[in-house]
Amino acid sequence: MPSTQTKVPAYNILLTGGAGFLGKAILHELLGKDALIPVNLVKVLDLKPMASISDPRISFIQGDVRDSALLDKSCMDIDLVIHSAAIVDWGTKSREEIMSVNYQATLNAIEAARANGVKALVFTSSLDVLFDGKPLKNVNEETPYPASHSTSYCESKYLAELAVLEANDDQLRTSIIRPSDIYGEGDPYHIGSLIQMARGGFYVRLGNGQSLCQHVYVRNVAHAHIGVSKALLNGHPGVDGQAYFITDGPASNFFTFFDRFVEGAGYRIWPKNIWLPRCLAYSMGCVSEAVAFLWRPIKKYSPKMSRFAVTYTCTDYTFGSDKARLGFGFAPKYSREESFERTVDYFRKKANQ
Repeated sequence: MPSTQTKVPAYNILLTGGAGFLGKAILHELLGKDALIPVNLVKVLDLKPMASISDPRISFIQGDVRDSALLDKSCMDIDLVIHSAAIVDWGTKSREEIMSVNYQATLNAIEAARANGVKALVFTSSLDVLFDGKPLKNVNEETPYPASHSTSYCESKYLAELAVLEANDDQLRTSIIRPSDIYGEGDPYHIGSLIQMARGGFYVRLGNGQSLCQHVYVRNVAHAHIGVSKALLNGHPGVDGQAYFITDGPASNFFTFFDRFVEGAGYRIWPKNIWLPRCLAYSMGCVSEAVAFLWRPIKKYSPKMSRFAVTYTCTDYTFGSDKARLGFGFAPKYSREESFERTVDYFRKKANQ
């Protein structure tokens, strides 16, 4: 008797920024044995080379996401685009570069997806679309955008969000993921810098330890991307044309949260409890940015302290993931304990290399 079971289609996916911190986590979750959607092919588009390609379902394309012709070619025979390529900037890069990568490339991705009949597009945005330097406590996706943004990075993500939301229709279903502060194995933004400070022998925190923000493990963010992708591809109602905050635990102070990782990886924090007042830290951020600007003709570098970094780590910004939970069933795949152990193990091994 012939089987009446319907064969589930396997999808062709384009992942931009797949060689980056979050991109690699999305790739791992897409290709895992317990992946939420069946995968036939993943095209990875990134300017940086990939360290290794071991899965035959991966096709790597090295190139600039701002290349509209390359994006168009990459979208051929694709069902889903996960657009995660971006410059993550804390106020130190030029406006032109940030806008071209974070905004214009998003417009190009939308145009290429539409021209090639792509069914769905998921855009990696940022919690920074709402940040204007003022405290934001228990906000949600209904909170309006601010009248102005603190940096070009915040503005670029805001403009890209508007474009993605406007692009949503019956032909191309779109959704947006807004992660909170991401951490995990290979974290290039937070843990590495704090470990460098601990290795230097003098560990300083900013503010007074009272400000609260949200954090999220990188593999849980990746899991959210695939969860909303599944909902879009399956035609789940009410998911398209939406933005979703993603976090996986309660709010905590930025430095208090990451101190555990630094010490867990085997580094000594000394002094144990030195906090630099916000006003003094902000002044130091101004000086650091000025020095970086003066050196730019000779050597480009991003100062470890910027005005935006100081404002961000010293200002309350809290929210939850209720909308994602109700909208497409998001729940953290990895517990706080497992996320901690995975991350600490990575940095502990790196220290011993």
